[in-house]
Amino acid sequence: QVQLVESGGGSVQAGGSLRLSCVASGSIFGIVSMGWFRQAPGKQRESVAIISLGGSTNYADSVKGRFTISRDNAKNTVYLQMNSLKPEDTAVYYCNSVRFSTNYWGQGIQVTVSS
Repeated sequence: QVQLVESGGGSVQAGGSLRLSCVASGSIFGIVSMGWFRQAPGKQRESVAIISLGGSTNYADSVKGRFTISRDNAKNTVYLQMNSLKPEDTAVYYCNSVRFSTNYWGQGIQVTVSS
């Protein structure tokens, strides 16, 4: 089992920045990717940014150029730096990891962007 704990969410005005962190613990050997998903009210959960074990990244088109995902393997932590935030970025953000084809999820953290 992999446990994921997110931190860093909150409320910010449009144009502001936030940094989310996610610490992985437990059976972390074999994790091949970590990332962030989000779910807004009434919408499906969507992928925001993914980073592989090798460091390659993938972003949703809606966040390219504004969000940056990174990881610190020594700390088993993945980060999401979110700049130029927009009201449409408001959602619950979930940390995700994939280990031996199994998805693990954090409890979710609220990000609210006001106009």
